Amino acid sequence: MTNYKWIFFDIGSTLINEEKAYQDRIEQAIAGTNITHDAFYQRMLLSFKEGKKGDLIALQEFGLERPKWNSELETLYPDTKTVLEILHNRYKIGIIANQLSGLEERLEKFAIRQWIDLIISSADCGFSKPSSKIFQLALQQASCSASSAIMLGDRLDNDIAPAKTLGMKTIWIKQGFSAYSPIQAPSEEPDFTVNSLSDLLKIL
Repeated sequence: MTNYKWIFFDIGSTLINEEKAYQDRIEQAIAGTNITHDAFYQRMLLSFKEGKKGDLIALQEFGLERPKWNSELETLYPDTKTVLEILHNRYKIGIIANQLSGLEERLEKFAIRQWIDLIISSADCGFSKPSSKIFQLALQQASCSASSAIMLGDRLDNDIAPAKTLGMKTIWIKQGFSAYSPIQAPSEEPDFTVNSLSDLLKIL
């Protein structure tokens, strides 16, 4: 795909595995209640399969407080570093993500910051996905047209649909709970679908 100059990545369940952080959210939420882990997990999973943000729906339906997200429990996927290093030799790499403050420091800690040319985080810019404004800001700062950019993420609603509307090429990575989400409209239909970061190397 030589016509493309930039690849923009989401963070959660895309470059970073959030499984342990989700488990911690469940454990914190049900602590001191008679709600079982399995009951909460199954309700959460059902909501993800309906294309909703499952953990937040389950919290609401069980009447539970939303625990603080523990980013310290996030880990890199095994192939994150290798794939970023390879792709950075061919493209500029950007981040468009809904994240807590301090994202750049966390990327430094993960030792992947050196392969990332631009970071656009909701906590820093004031816009959040799926608003088109955060994507437009990223393209503006990258001096890149939408037609020369690729967006890769795990969320059909937050990543694929808004990027596709702007004219970006889209790749859905089926990692994390959003892998269960159904495609509910033509606007959510990605150009490509992959099951891991390593699969990107077969396309890009």
